Order: sequence, then structure tokens, then C-alpha cells
Amino acid sequence: MISWKKGKVKRVLNSAKDIQELEVEVDGLPGRAWNYPLLTGEALSNDHVYLNTTAVEKGLGSGGYHFVIANLSRIPDPCPGDGHIMKLRYTPYQVKVLSVEEEASPYHRQIKDFTSLQGIPVIVGTLHSMLAPAAAGCLAAGASPRIAYVMTDGAALPLSLSKMVRTLKAKGMLVGTVSTGDAFGGDLESVNIYSGLIAAYQVLKAEIIIVTMGPGIVGTGTKWGTTAVEQGEVINAVSVLGGQPIAVPRISFADPRPRHQGISHHTITALGQVALRDSILALPEVGDEQREVIDKQLEESDILSHHQVVVKDGRPALQYLEEQGIAVKSMGRTPQDDPVFFLAAGAAGAAAAELK
Repeated sequence: MISWKKGKVKRVLNSAKDIQELEVEVDGLPGRAWNYPLLTGEALSNDHVYLNTTAVEKGLGSGGYHFVIANLSRIPDPCPGDGHIMKLRYTPYQVKVLSVEEEASPYHRQIKDFTSLQGIPVIVGTLHSMLAPAAAGCLAAGASPRIAYVMTDGAALPLSLSKMVRTLKAKGMLVGTVSTGDAFGGDLESVNIYSGLIAAYQVLKAEIIIVTMGPGIVGTGTKWGTTAVEQGEVINAVSVLGGQPIAVPRISFADPRPRHQGISHHTITALGQVALRDSILALPEVGDEQREVIDKQLEESDILSHHQVVVKDGRPALQYLEEQGIAVKSMGRTPQDDPVFFLAAGAAGAAAAELK
């Protein structure tokens, strides 16, 4: 169920084409809300709005933000543009997009004529916070490859929610984005992960592709009840299409939860049981004690039987981010708090750069 509250927009704090950050008043108390103009139209100061307050009330990971359900002060303008593919299908917010695959798309022929990814390196992560260090790892190698980001629908669906994507594009670290499945708002839209990868290669002319879900992740504390298992499915898709998957392991020695210490159970399940195709597993250079823990976990899983382990230095990625003035966090932790998490993503970037 959705918790509905009526609120009033006090101020528009930040406004872009695809997302607005609002200061709102709800039940006489101040709050903040995200508004997606594509779904609910532009919001202005003094507008009365209906808000979805569920996540804030439950203390979930939306950063303390409500979401605008409807604007009671104005009706959005009619949706412009071509396209007949619906995302968020059969919900009140089903949104029309021009997907790269459909005949009206200027890229239809390029998608239709696709034959192979021709061995292009595709970095496959889970958490959205792996994106920036992975891209930095590619670029720190000095070759300046064309990097495209493919966002799955395993977490946040609006790509515009990601401040990091906007930052990476502004810095020239990404040439473009593709939103797949029910995710929406990328430079290109695709129906599924397969056509999303093809679009990144054929249309964006990517030399390296990075795939992760958007901000947020679904987890239940159980082996199979997490959207992180999509990592294995994406590896399969990359391999089927002729690309070279490079897996980013989720590694932490700062997470207090035993299931995420060392190599996370998310990675062990996705690579050990879901991925049916081989991949390169990039590990960062770490100290002897941490290496012993990681090696033991790999030996006890089925990962080593069909994934090739490479060890790369992830530190240049973090240095590159620092030089660019890009601050990164994951689960509220910085590279100083949990260095190995970010080093793992940087190592994957370094591995991809070598294959480019």
C-alpha cells in the first residue's frame, strides 16, 4: 500500500528536465520531495501536490525524500514525441518512450543489423556506487575509451535520480546512457538488457560498457531474495551477444553484516550459480589477511570453476576520482571507510582498459 499525504511546494530547490528537488510542507512539517516531470509535470512554488510518503515513514533508503504522485494545481502538458513502447506498463504512470528497437526509431536499422559485440569489454556490477570507480579505472589507464552506461531495472527506475550519472556525463567520463526494461530516462531506451547492450555498442559506439542497476538495491537477507542476482543474468547476456563480461565483486571489510563481509553473498550467488557463462572476475590488490579471506571464499564457492580471476591495482581509479573532484560513497561509506569496495570496481575498470 502507498501512504498518501497532501502537501504544498514551498520552494523548488533544484530543477532539471527530468527531475526536480522540492522543499515541501506536509502536515505542517517541512520535508523534501522528488518530482519527475515526465510522470507528473513540472512543479512550481505554492503548488498543492499529493505525495507518496511511504519510504520516509518506513525509514527506507530514499534519502528521506517523498515522491510527488500528482500535482493538484496544474495538469501536465501532453506527452510529445514518437514511440509506442510503454514502460511502467499497466500502472497509472505507464510512460511512452521511443525505444531503439522500434521501427520509428532512427536507430532501428542499426539494432536490426547487429551481429556481435565483437569481444567488447562489459563491466558488470551490482550496486550503482560501482559505476564511478569502474569508469575511473578505465580512464586512469590513459587510453580515454568511449564508455557507455547501461542501467537495468533492478533498483531505481528513473535514471534521472542518479546525481552521479549527471556528474560523470558533465565530466566527459560517459558518452551516453541506455535505460533498459522498465528503467527509463536514458539517452536511449531499450526493451531489455540484450537490446540495451546492442544500443550501447551500435548507437553510442561504446568501446567499454558498464552495466549496473540504478541507485538502491532490493535485499531481504536471504540468498535468492535480492535484485543483485541480475549480475549473473547480465553476464549471460553479454556472453551470448559476443562480449567479454568482467564481473565486479562486491567486497567489504567494513560492513557489519557477516553476509557481506569479504566477498558478499550476492556475488557468490550471482557468479557461482546464476552466471552460466564464463567471465573475468577482477579482484583488487589487498593485504595478505584480506586476500586469505577472499581466496577461502572463492575456493568454497563454485566461482573458480568457470570464471577467470585477475588481480589489478584499483588505486589509480580512486586517484582519478579525487583529481576530478568526484566524491563517492556506498552504503554511506567513503573510500577511506571501506577502501576495498571501491578498489574492486576500479580493478574491473583497469581490466577492461587492458582489453579495449
